Amino acid sequence: MPPEHPLPCPFEKRFPSELVRNDEYFMSLAYNQAIDAWRLDEVPIGAVIEIGGEVVAAAHNTVAGAKDPTAHAEILALTQAAAHLGDWRLEGATVYVTKEPCPMCSGAMLMSRVKRVCYAVPDPKMGCLGGATNLNDLPRVNHHVQLTPGGVLETECRDLLQAFFRLKRQDEP
Repeated sequence: MPPEHPLPCPFEKRFPSELVRNDEYFMSLAYNQAIDAWRLDEVPIGAVIEIGGEVVAAAHNTVAGAKDPTAHAEILALTQAAAHLGDWRLEGATVYVTKEPCPMCSGAMLMSRVKRVCYAVPDPKMGCLGGATNLNDLPRVNHHVQLTPGGVLETECRDLLQAFFRLKRQDEP
C-alpha cells in the first residue's frame, strides 16, 4: 500500500528497445523497478533476473511496506525466479541490480547458483561483491558468479539513490 505522502519521484522510467536485449536493456528494467520503489517510499533499488534473454523475475525493495528486513529487491527476485523455474538452482541466470548487493543478497546469489551478477552502483560500505568485501572471492565457496561491477547505467542509478536520500533528509522534521 503506498504511503500517504511519498516524496515525488523526479525521475522518468526508461523505455529501452526490445530488439537489443543487452546489459543496458535489462539494467533499464531494474532501474524502472527502482523508480517503482521510490513511488512507494522504499529505498529505490530494483532487480531483474533474465535467462536466455527473457525476464523471469523483477522486483524492488519492499522492506518498509512489508516490515521485513529481508524484502530486498534481489531476494524477492530470486524467490520469483525459483518459483518460475520450479528449482532453487538458478543456473544460467543473470541478476541485474541497481546497487551492489549487501551481504545477505550476495550470499543468496551464490547459494542460488546464478551465473552472473551485473550491478550498477558499487557500495564500498555494505557491498559484498567487491565493495566492502567480496564473498565471491572466498576460496571455499562451492559456486562463484561472473561479475560485471559498475558501469551499466551507473550514473543514472547513483543519481536516483542520492536524490532519494537527499530529499528524505530535507523532509525530516
